Amino acid sequence: MKKLTILTLSLLFALVFTGQAAAAGSSEDVENDAPREVELKVFLSFPRFQEQFERYFEQFREKELKEKNIDVRIKLEMPNADQANQILRSRLASNDAPDLYTLHAIAHIPTFYKAGYLTDLSDQPFADDLFDGVRRTVTYDGQVVALPLESLSWGYLYNKDIFDRVGLTPPQTITEMEQAVAELNAAGETPFVLAFQESWIPQLMMALSLGGLVSSVETDFVDAMNAGEASYADVAQVFDIIDIIMANGTDRPFEAGSVAGSTMFANGEGAMWVQGPWMAESILEVNPDMKFGVAPLPVNNSRESTMINLATSTSLAVSPTTAEKEVAMDLLNYILDAEDSGSLFEELKFNPVASFHDYEIFPWIEEAMTYVAEGRAYLDLSIPGAVTGETAKLLQSYCLNDVSQDQIIETLDRTWAQAVKAGQ
Repeated sequence: MKKLTILTLSLLFALVFTGQAAAAGSSEDVENDAPREVELKVFLSFPRFQEQFERYFEQFREKELKEKNIDVRIKLEMPNADQANQILRSRLASNDAPDLYTLHAIAHIPTFYKAGYLTDLSDQPFADDLFDGVRRTVTYDGQVVALPLESLSWGYLYNKDIFDRVGLTPPQTITEMEQAVAELNAAGETPFVLAFQESWIPQLMMALSLGGLVSSVETDFVDAMNAGEASYADVAQVFDIIDIIMANGTDRPFEAGSVAGSTMFANGEGAMWVQGPWMAESILEVNPDMKFGVAPLPVNNSRESTMINLATSTSLAVSPTTAEKEVAMDLLNYILDAEDSGSLFEELKFNPVASFHDYEIFPWIEEAMTYVAEGRAYLDLSIPGAVTGETAKLLQSYCLNDVSQDQIIETLDRTWAQAVKAGQ
């Protein structure tokens, strides 16, 4: 009996030891597993923010490697904003879609959704944390189809030091703008920075003037254009402010783009710049002490038409054809990570878009929001992307006196009708 007990205990010890050794070996195998390598193609129309996004993507890579043992290599493509839309559309049409890509929420979501280029993101963690107003701007057909990056309240930028020196406040009517321009010229100050090398910049004048007019006076314009019952001739008043700007700006506008324009504005070469606060980082990089404000662009002599544009512009989508959907979604949600995204958005000087974004906003954003609080703001107009693109090119030509107002009106009417016919 004693021998049997000893034998039994020996067997038990052997089994326990073997099990422990096997468990230890299994643990070592997990620890020594080589990480799964994944490549994500990411298309962002933010070349000015390349350094910031590369740094943030490296944080994501470390997080994914630590938590899921996946080594994510991000192939980043950041074309110029002028070329990004055309390049992206070509990629999507040729079945060469990036895994994640930026698009303009208002201009592109309807078209891209109908073409099958967008993934339903409604069940993703980030979607529940979006502010309600922001969430609506990236929702189509009841689905959240993009992650908002730039939530904007914008008008034109003005140099507060120059305005104070000349004794000006932001003009609220077109007559006040004419008076301000006259006083700036008399004081030896150039009223406007003109940097038209990139076509998307001059079209901002039309975006603001048309937005203010349509949102206050010609409220049926977009629906009527979609129905083929209106014309840009009905809103030709938008050219009044555009003409004032072009006649009172810096020399050689086609030698300067967004980067040079930022430098010119930061150095006080023009008192105003029809450009959004998304250029804040570029401006402050040149002149960290610059004080600038954001004001709505007058379009007529009614203060009610002088309005701030509220928009979610550049947003991030996931291609339905991605072969790495899980990792792509991980990256998407990390863009709005509750712990890390606040510092990214603050560094990029973007507005908060989610409930956990509690960083301090900038003075120019606060100023723009005072107009919003007064009810003097409008949501970005839903205009076909083809019309926006055509407007950009036409206003460059208009600055060169190569086309007339009538030719612009005729071309934009035709482009809008073609876009509606094509389902865009």
